[in-house]
Amino acid sequence: MKQIEELLTRSVANIIPNKNVLAGKLMSGKKLNIYLGIDPTSTKIHLGHAVVLRKLNQFALLGHNVTFLIGDFTALIGDTSDKDSERPALTIKEIEENFKTYKKQAEKILDFSKIKVRFNSEWLKKLNFEDILKLTQHFSVGDFAGRELIKKRLSDNKRVGLHEFLYPVMQGYDSYFMDTDLQLGGTDQTFNMQAGRTLIKDLRNKESFVLTTAILEGTDGRKMSKSWGNAIWLDDTAFDMYAKVMAIKDELILNYLLLATNLSLEEIAKFEKRLKSKENPRDIKKELAYQIVKELYNDKSAQKAKEEFEKTVQNKEVPQDLSEVLVKGSLTVSDTLIQSLFAQSKSEAKRLIDQGGVLLNDIKVTNPNLQIEAGILKVGKKRFAKIVIE
Repeated sequence: MKQIEELLTRSVANIIPNKNVLAGKLMSGKKLNIYLGIDPTSTKIHLGHAVVLRKLNQFALLGHNVTFLIGDFTALIGDTSDKDSERPALTIKEIEENFKTYKKQAEKILDFSKIKVRFNSEWLKKLNFEDILKLTQHFSVGDFAGRELIKKRLSDNKRVGLHEFLYPVMQGYDSYFMDTDLQLGGTDQTFNMQAGRTLIKDLRNKESFVLTTAILEGTDGRKMSKSWGNAIWLDDTAFDMYAKVMAIKDELILNYLLLATNLSLEEIAKFEKRLKSKENPRDIKKELAYQIVKELYNDKSAQKAKEEFEKTVQNKEVPQDLSEVLVKGSLTVSDTLIQSLFAQSKSEAKRLIDQGGVLLNDIKVTNPNLQIEAGILKVGKKRFAKIVIE
């Protein structure tokens, strides 16, 4: 009972329709059909995405029938649940390439020996127009148009594509086809997952459940996002990961312990007690950073990251073991930031430069179009790269 209580409370934002009924099903010993769906619309997973992956893995370890569903077909439309505009259309090739890197990163959290991987093109591409018409009869336009962001786009006279109305129907069909008992997702997926409950109720006369996970804030306290440059990525180097955790706001320490580690609640309670006793949060943050890197890499990498951080940040030394970035031809500093993965886009690179956080050979860079030179590129207080010109 204690294990199930923690499973249904820790990092959980909401359970629909009822937590106690779901707990009863879990305690009955029946193996439930549980899935998490992701659309591979990008190549990277951050620590915030990993919250729901961690929850999925916990169900798999309990022996349930767990599926990691790749929305290779739904990604052709793109979900706009948390967007204020349409998503750009992706090609099949782009989706396939994105998934290759996505799965590699997800393996840091998920035990794929206990989790089935499926692609929703397996069934969605077989539907004919008559099938789709029958599915849409279970929903109303008002349901979709009433969603907050869609309503705002309509009131602002922004375009809302007709295809966007079909996305929840398609996701709902995923749930129906797999005879789902429980769907996992972020809070932004609630409406889409409710579509699954509708179809399962109408077509299978069966009650199913939705579990949404809590949000892990980025290093600056806002929602973790690539566009805000506050994300901790699962493919960050061990050093960058450690350094980014050290940069989080002190008030986020407990939330990171709860949502981003596998530490027990008893261990986390001890950290909470230490924080309340006015122990220096920096020391607790070091242990948090070490724990996160250890879980996503290993003990050796965590120890090395800790030592490197103390040298480069606390003692202000340049790391000895710098990663090399080979630059071919003539590139700008902005292009080099992207190539070295310090920035995800030119706009992010420009923002880093405008904030005064980029130094080339100890000289602050003010022009994004400055031609890169051989030497040491420093971003913020913690990230370095050795630039080699070919």
